[in-house]
Amino acid sequence: QVQLVESGGGLVQAGGSLRLSCAVSKSISSFIAMGWYRQAPGKQRELVAGFIAGGGITNYADFVKGRFTISRDNAENTVYLQMNSLKPEDTAVYYCKGTIRSYTLSDYWGQGTQVTVSS
Repeated sequence: QVQLVESGGGLVQAGGSLRLSCAVSKSISSFIAMGWYRQAPGKQRELVAGFIAGGGITNYADFVKGRFTISRDNAENTVYLQMNSLKPEDTAVYYCKGTIRSYTLSDYWGQGTQVTVSS
């Protein structure tokens, strides 16, 4: 059973910072890709940042470039999202996702963590 558990969300003022964590129940190297997504009320879930495991490829949504950084600690099986210069429009539930390839591609999601940015 693959589990992803997010933490670190909360209420912060505009311009502030938060660091989200995604604790994974198995080795990060088991995933072909991992990423952070977010979903604001009434909107579709969207990619924030992600990486291709083993390839060193990282990508960011245009609306977070220069402000957010995705990183990982392989020893701790944890993926992070450092969020700086937060804006009210960053308010959303943030989800961690991992993709494993066995016979097919399987996506695993965490339960999400709420981030609220006040103006």
